[in-house]
Amino acid sequence: MQITDVRVRRVSKEGKMRAIVSITIDNEFAVHDIKVIEGDNGVFIAMPSRKANDGEFKDIAHPINSEARQKIQEAVISGYEKALVEFEAAADNEAE
Repeated sequence: MQITDVRVRRVSKEGKMRAIVSITIDNEFAVHDIKVIEGDNGVFIAMPSRKANDGEFKDIAHPINSEARQKIQEAVISGYEKALVEFEAAADNEAE
């Protein structure tokens, strides 16, 4: 499995949710609405989920094993960090 595209759709500095990301796997399958969350130990990802009738959130799509989760997390966080640098550079240019 290769993460062939990472698109950061929104970056926020407010609240715990830092970004919304979409990925493409093997140029064949897309997963949208992966969240980048700021936690106590740094950022982590939350897979797309839906609120069930019992009030709990259930993942819509998720990796089956820890290796796949690690690949996805590394690709998403790397894409987020690149987008954050671009976001801050654009904000600095607007301030000038």
